[in-house]
Amino acid sequence: MLGLGFSLFSIALLVFMLYKKINAHMALLLSGLLLLSLAAIFGLSPHIVAKGSLNLGFFDIFEVFNQTMSKTLAGLGLTLMSIAGFSAYMDHVGASYALFKVFEKPLKTIKSPYVLLIVAYFIVQFLVLFIPSHAGLALLLMVTMYPILVRSGVSKLSALSVIGICQYIDHGPASGNVIMASKIAEIDPAIYFVHYQLPVTLPIIIVVGITIYFCNKFFDKKDNFIFNIQEIEKELNENEDKEKELKKPPRIYAILPIIPLVLILGFSSVLDSILVLMGISSAQEVKAATSTAIKMNVPVAMIISTFVAIIFEMIRYKSVVETLNSIMIFFKGMGHLFVITVSLIVCGQVFANGLLFVGFVDTLIEFCKNAGFGVFAIIIAVSILLAICAFLMGSGNAAFFSFAPLIPNIAKHFNIETIIMIAPIQIMTGFGRCISPIAPAILAISSIAKVSPFAIIKRTAIPMFVATIINIIMTYIYI
Repeated sequence: MLGLGFSLFSIALLVFMLYKKINAHMALLLSGLLLLSLAAIFGLSPHIVAKGSLNLGFFDIFEVFNQTMSKTLAGLGLTLMSIAGFSAYMDHVGASYALFKVFEKPLKTIKSPYVLLIVAYFIVQFLVLFIPSHAGLALLLMVTMYPILVRSGVSKLSALSVIGICQYIDHGPASGNVIMASKIAEIDPAIYFVHYQLPVTLPIIIVVGITIYFCNKFFDKKDNFIFNIQEIEKELNENEDKEKELKKPPRIYAILPIIPLVLILGFSSVLDSILVLMGISSAQEVKAATSTAIKMNVPVAMIISTFVAIIFEMIRYKSVVETLNSIMIFFKGMGHLFVITVSLIVCGQVFANGLLFVGFVDTLIEFCKNAGFGVFAIIIAVSILLAICAFLMGSGNAAFFSFAPLIPNIAKHFNIETIIMIAPIQIMTGFGRCISPIAPAILAISSIAKVSPFAIIKRTAIPMFVATIINIIMTYIYI
């Protein structure tokens, strides 16, 4: 009970610091170090550092941070930073813009505003596979898709609702949360995406699309929305300079963001599984070929794809030296993600270690067992908890990275595989971010469109509630 008391105090302190606008990195790190200190002082854990102890409790508290940093940078951190480096280079060459331009002409042919809104929603859910950044994709859509929508009769808030939830599901093998979840579950990100995400997320995406149609139609009627092209043009003309800043490369650049996904899925066991399901190959043949099959990991896929983009740039600009030097954009992107995300993962893992060492997880498990809670109830409770944390932090990554390391221990106590528990929890985390008025993407698009962030989350709240219900139903079916 002492450990539970310390844990609740530390969580309350964490929430208080976030409320006082102390950044999530420091809030998580301080809360984690406090828990480790209490565990050492009160003897709640015999060894805070199992290997490589510095033989002094005070030093070992910080050695946990050192070991966590070393381990994370060598594995998960490198993977995420390579994705960020590739994304930065795609922004540099304008490939994300080129990818959107593929869909621009079909969008402009749709005359019904609400049909256009739903088509735009499904296009966005496809784009998120290749642009795994909530804020980054939202900003791109504000200078590409948003003008098309509002000029076609879609209300500002309806358009912003679709853009605001552009990454309500962290989807695909290039997503940070997917990489984290697959790492903890010890499975390939491509397998995680195809076998554990898609069966759940596809029904969610379809139902949320239907909800967006009726929800925005209701709110537009309630707000007495009247389409006024003069007002729209006046507002859009004020933002024209932002669109001019975007690089507008040849259409062929649209294939560049797709290359990593092709490499990751194409050289994984996903293809083998599909062949077995279709009856083209037997399970024995696939197993025999696995040992000699060509393999691909995320960092290698990102580096290869970046070099392909560099070759494209050489051909386009006919400049070898300047184009080769642009590789620094890749490394700067890696460094930027270290500051924003990898450091957050480390701080979150220190906090998670603190909770483990004071016995919070064991106490929680015993309480749940004594109360008669089953696996399904635990998954739903943790999912809702992380969605609330994402709402408070304005970040799905911060919430998930903080608690994900605890999930294997919980799953072990309930005799289930980690993947069964972590998949629905990871999916749920993004929902809270999309109804948070302090989420970077929501703040950015509300600022550009000159509306209140609360007006946007008023439109995103119902679709995210529906997404939560569908996720719970699909979890019940697959558990």
